[in-house]
Amino acid sequence: MKAMLTAFVAIAVIAVGANMILSQAGFSAQDRVSSDSVRLD
Repeated sequence: MKAMLTAFVAIAVIAVGANMILSQAGFSAQDRVSSDSVRLD
């Protein structure tokens, strides 16, 4: 049971960390596809 809870916490930490790193690195579809003439909120 302890190993499963540790794995769940590790999955959550990895998911949140990857989301933060990738959003700051500019790998979103909005950053990759849009040009300067497109207005996105």
